[in-house]
Amino acid sequence: MSMIRDLRAAVRPSLRPSLRKNSTPYNAYDTTRDPSASSAVVDCAVYRDGRRLVTPAAPTPHEAMLQVREEGGFAWIGLHEPTEAEFAGIAREFGLHPLAVEDAVHAHQRPKLERYDDTLFTVFKTIHYVEHAELTATSEVVETGEVMCFTGRDFVITVRHGGQGSLRALRHRLQDDPELLAKGPSAVLHAIADHVVDGYIAVAEAVQDDIDEVEIDVFSTPAKGSARGSDAGRIYQLKREVLEFKRAVSPLLRPMQLLSERPMRLIDPDIQKYFRDVADHLARVQEEVLGFDELLNSILQANLAQATVTQNEDMRKITSWAAIIAVPTMICGVYGMNFDYMPELEWKYGYPLVLGVIGAVCFSIHRILKRNGWL
Repeated sequence: MSMIRDLRAAVRPSLRPSLRKNSTPYNAYDTTRDPSASSAVVDCAVYRDGRRLVTPAAPTPHEAMLQVREEGGFAWIGLHEPTEAEFAGIAREFGLHPLAVEDAVHAHQRPKLERYDDTLFTVFKTIHYVEHAELTATSEVVETGEVMCFTGRDFVITVRHGGQGSLRALRHRLQDDPELLAKGPSAVLHAIADHVVDGYIAVAEAVQDDIDEVEIDVFSTPAKGSARGSDAGRIYQLKREVLEFKRAVSPLLRPMQLLSERPMRLIDPDIQKYFRDVADHLARVQEEVLGFDELLNSILQANLAQATVTQNEDMRKITSWAAIIAVPTMICGVYGMNFDYMPELEWKYGYPLVLGVIGAVCFSIHRILKRNGWL
């Protein structure tokens, strides 16, 4: 055994130079050296007294954390769809809870507000209205994304999922208002919540236009030859999209109420008043979305009722014509029987008389059915 250990010791030094030639030491726990840690970072900055500190190069999350802990201020780190490996280093640096980290990485979370020690974890569903020339049974009306926000005493970490809901314009707008940004991370959290809810309001207005269009089509006189039930697919598709909208809005109302009503150490008292305004706007949007759902239910029921009425009208017309055709069918059936002794068989006016009787009876039945609205 000692001979084997001596042999291994002799071989290892000769292998190390070839394996590690032209390479630098790598520490998996050091975010400044992890090449994957920066690929998901959209922006990273340090703010002090409401102003962004300008540096020759954007700091890494590790450098931003050190600068904040030593000199004050807060760091705002924005990420887009990070993987577990990309987010692991940042999570360790800022002491984020593993459960919140798992939710932020895997997405598809319900809007919520959770507190982990000295960190608030907030999930927002972003909604984007998809423009379309014409609403069809397969049209996509709303597109959803997610924004997760970790709020601490001296940091804000935003994790965005989906192609919509970029926070770049929001960051620039906040940087133009140093007085508000000086309130710290809670000001950023409020700005994100307000930005998301403003998006809900814009989407609600666009969806209202689509519902109005469908409502007009359902209750207008259909074109000749068109089916009343043809709008059911469009209504059902729009209802599914409104349901997706509802899943984003309704669960967020309670977190916004908590942020506006319950004192929290991480939320500046001056900023808490602004959350009350966001909660009011969100409550209004929720009422509109619930109204959309109920209105679409009524429109769908009306459309199905109209389709049923149209089918009944068609059946009455078919029945009416069947009744008219039954008269010549019956008479011709009687005279088609092979009996020698039948009335009017040898009378020369018998044939025109039978045709006249058939025409008169059919005409009378047609007038009666027409007057009663069957034809």
